Amino acid sequence: MMLVFGSTGQVARELARILPDAVFLGRDRADLSDPAACAAAIAAHKPAAVINAAAWTAVDAAETEEAAAMVVNAEAPAAMARACADLGIPFVHISTDYVFDGGGDAPFAPDHPTAPLGAYGRTKLAGEQGVRAAGGIHAILRTSWVFSAHGNNFVKTMLRLGAERDRLTVVGDQIGGPTPAAGIARACAAMAEQLIQNPKLSGIRHYSGAPDVSWADFAREIFAQSGMACEVADIPTSDYPTPAARPLNSRMDCASLADFGLARPDWRAGLTDVLKDLGAIS
Repeated sequence: MMLVFGSTGQVARELARILPDAVFLGRDRADLSDPAACAAAIAAHKPAAVINAAAWTAVDAAETEEAAAMVVNAEAPAAMARACADLGIPFVHISTDYVFDGGGDAPFAPDHPTAPLGAYGRTKLAGEQGVRAAGGIHAILRTSWVFSAHGNNFVKTMLRLGAERDRLTVVGDQIGGPTPAAGIARACAAMAEQLIQNPKLSGIRHYSGAPDVSWADFAREIFAQSGMACEVADIPTSDYPTPAARPLNSRMDCASLADFGLARPDWRAGLTDVLKDLGAIS
């Protein structure tokens, strides 16, 4: 039996589709603001593996609530990882491209030096460090630009705005890989299962959709596939200020996924599946 932290988030919802026998702990059963309770839940369930699909993902809010975000994104995963290490079971944890500074235009490899631009990235990096320090069997999966038919994400925002307007301005100088939550879920499940058999696969891996594009080009593909006649005009990041700085370069080197027999997903195919789920295309 696998134990999953999270039940309503994008990845957790997709994990529920592929892991019907897993136990899912939502905030009502295991609140990440209480790390000790999360560790206790693992000890009580004694699962074969644990996947943490819960996190503080409000990037801008973290700038003013860093202490609270640190508990959820760092202290809780560290406590989970220690509990898993005590039981000798794998712990799979989802992290982010925000641990990097977004400089240059080359894809970031898993061993590239980290340098978060803001509070969210700092809390996620601290979470990674806590998981690794626990010394147990683990996989840290860094990903980017997650989308699905669930929750709030770029695809759903574009569909809403595209239905209201005939022209949108979208940032064109941030480049990265949009990533279907369904793909992340499959990768997490595969890693957990393989780590049970081969703990030596422990470490950090990158998982993002291909090909790398700008947010503006991502928007164009959303409108093209959904048949919306909405024009997209590129703007620089400087024209769309946010409380938290966004990395300009979110390209990720995903070559080490091959260790698990995995590869980067084609986000365009994933987008088609999401649009079908949303009823935006037949």
